[in-house]
Amino acid sequence: MELEVSEKTARRADKARPGKPKKPKKKKKIVKKILTILLILLLLAGAGGFAYLRLRQEYTVTYQEYTATTGTISNALSFSGTLQVIDNSEYTASSSGTVKSVLVKKGQDVKTGDQLVRLNNGQTVEAEFDGRINQLPVQEGDKVSAGDLLAQVVDFTHMKVSIRVDEYDISSVHTGDACRVTTTATENVFDSSIADINYVSSSTGSVAYYTATAYVDVSDGVYPGMQVTVTVPQEEAANVVVLREDALSFNDYNQAVVYMMNAQGEMTETLVTTGVSNGNYVEIKSGLRAGDSVYKEVKAADQSIASMLTGRFGTQRINGTGGTRNTQNTTRTNTNTNRAPGTNSQPSFGNGGGR
Repeated sequence: MELEVSEKTARRADKARPGKPKKPKKKKKIVKKILTILLILLLLAGAGGFAYLRLRQEYTVTYQEYTATTGTISNALSFSGTLQVIDNSEYTASSSGTVKSVLVKKGQDVKTGDQLVRLNNGQTVEAEFDGRINQLPVQEGDKVSAGDLLAQVVDFTHMKVSIRVDEYDISSVHTGDACRVTTTATENVFDSSIADINYVSSSTGSVAYYTATAYVDVSDGVYPGMQVTVTVPQEEAANVVVLREDALSFNDYNQAVVYMMNAQGEMTETLVTTGVSNGNYVEIKSGLRAGDSVYKEVKAADQSIASMLTGRFGTQRINGTGGTRNTQNTTRTNTNTNRAPGTNSQPSFGNGGGR
């Protein structure tokens, strides 16, 4: 009996000792778990909303409209050069003497064989070619010595221009090729042809250059030394369907395609065949008619969750009215490299490899 009482007393004493840890309540554990789950759900909802917004941003696209037209498009090489005189003669006194007579005036046009100046020593100066008196520094009665200038005749009508053609373009330029010479300052345009090509390189650098020469008959107001641009046409397509190159897209097979809107307002892919291109416009041989409108998506895909999804599972395209259409910048073939639609004037020369 005494032993039993002692054991009960000992158990009570153990319970009453300070510092013994208490067991956590089950209720607190449950609340903590609930809060953790709620926090995770909130994070997932935020991520889902963000992904949804980025997906919407990905598929809210803007289209620019382009219109196919009829015109003439050409592709040409372009080079820079300088006008040079061909015939230029200075006539001097053969010996000392006196100017007996001056038979012309400065700026006067002369013909071959026309007499210009006579000296009292018997010397008579005659023009050796058709040209114009550019210098006439003497008058009747002037004393001259041997070698003094009496007159200068220059042919300002028939000139030449030399251009440098590099090793990448020389195979595309040939003797006899038609070319067009345009003065930079006065914008005069003259038709010509490539008369000669020197195939011995004139360059000692890393790129070889060859000299091509064209002769040109110019008008008044165009003088030696003026800068010119020489264009050599390569390809030309007249009265064809043309379209801005910016309007083209390419499918998975690297085929040129355009997007057109059908009667239901949906974007449909149309395969086109291209021809001559000048870097800005391209000939459309099949797939489009003049007056057709095509559309190009102008908003690039974002590098986002949507981009990763479309890259992984394929690109989806918005059809119908889901995309915002931008028709403000309608483009037509009315530039300096492509003749205006429907004109039948002389062919224009497009952009090429400028040198």
